[in-house]
Amino acid sequence: MSTEQTSCSCSCGSSSVLNLIFSCSGAADVGELADRSARKLSRDGVGKMSCLSGIGGNVSGIVKTAEAATSILAIDGCPLECAKKTLEAAGITRFNYLKLSDLNFEKGNTDVNAAAIDKVTNLAKNFF
Repeated sequence: MSTEQTSCSCSCGSSSVLNLIFSCSGAADVGELADRSARKLSRDGVGKMSCLSGIGGNVSGIVKTAEAATSILAIDGCPLECAKKTLEAAGITRFNYLKLSDLNFEKGNTDVNAAAIDKVTNLAKNFF
């Protein structure tokens, strides 16, 4: 796992690392789990969580930052694969992918708690 991070700036004006994390933040429990896991990874310095809505909205600074990223991890909660499809629709196809439903987290039946977040983040760290 590489923790070397290179800086780049996006349209929000903050410095961001080039190990980026985009997550589903959907209304379901698995969307919450994806989002909270991505936020923990960002707080822990594994990568920098970036705005998936900015990708979908074609915000140039966010898209350019993603295109320049050394590594990207997309985390989806359920089989709808919204994060993956949003990145691909923007022409971003070079990314690692983690779908929580493949880890037996079931939409509508997942407790979002510290143990679940730890399970996701521990696995996600292997993608960087």
